[in-house]
Amino acid sequence: MMNKRDLVLSLLDRNKKPRGIPAAFFMHFDEIYHRGQAAVDKHLEYFRYTGMDFVKIQFEHNFPFKPERPDDWVHMPLYKKDFYKDDLEVVDGLVKRAKKESLVMMTLYSPYMCARFASKEKITEHIKENPEKAKKGMEIITESLMIFVKECIHLGIDGFYHSTQGGESHKFGGSTLFKECIKPYDLILMEEINKSCLFNILHICDIHGLYNDLTPYLDYPGHIVNCGLQLESRKLTGKEVSNMFNRPYMGGIERKGKILSGNKDEIERMVEEVLDNAPEKFILGADCTLPSDVNWDNMKIAISTAHEYKKKINQRRCGK
Repeated sequence: MMNKRDLVLSLLDRNKKPRGIPAAFFMHFDEIYHRGQAAVDKHLEYFRYTGMDFVKIQFEHNFPFKPERPDDWVHMPLYKKDFYKDDLEVVDGLVKRAKKESLVMMTLYSPYMCARFASKEKITEHIKENPEKAKKGMEIITESLMIFVKECIHLGIDGFYHSTQGGESHKFGGSTLFKECIKPYDLILMEEINKSCLFNILHICDIHGLYNDLTPYLDYPGHIVNCGLQLESRKLTGKEVSNMFNRPYMGGIERKGKILSGNKDEIERMVEEVLDNAPEKFILGADCTLPSDVNWDNMKIAISTAHEYKKKINQRRCGK
């Protein structure tokens, strides 16, 4: 019987067909579960109840410095290890309690996303107004996140779910600003986790807008790619994304679709349709984090359907 760690890691063996279909969905928990033992327990409760195939730790810690103007970024403080104390305690607790049964991954927001949270969405305009000043802030955030990354690795994390933005068509389309002010800092962190970790997922986040294409991300590291399938001009398939990035694809489920409102039969049919058209090496999941009020039973149904899919297909072929 293949355990959860082996099932997920088997996707990385190019010489073998996967023996099953892993599945995982993510959500934010209430604020009372953002710190300490309460956070550890809630992550484990959700992981075990839904039956998902790896633990993904949510990052719920924003930088307190709030830049209002481009000039402010040069004064961005460098937050060091003590700043991440609460997050690292959750990482330590979950590595100790869950690593034997599954991969344990940490959410890692890109420097641009952290700058977005810190500046209340103003970083995009600041980059346009004064890219050199804004880049100074990006450098400092990257240095701070590197401290966090290395501490997570020291604690035994298996990998990161690296979420990135900035390439959406409405932000810097037609300019070189994404390439100059965002991508280099993404790659600094991603190259570090790629050389140090067993399993990383590249998440290209479209929660704030769609992309014209995904080619600017093709050279980003990551063992798995997770993204929405809808571009501005057309809809991709999971197979197209997997071929484009030359790696397994995670996704297939729209975060605001039937996974929220469907009944058991509807969710099962939705998942089976996704799996009928999925690439060979695939993790069932959503295109982004699900709303926090989603019924856990819905994810449990979707995950169970993925786990039973190959058995069901084989039974059909045998006429049972």
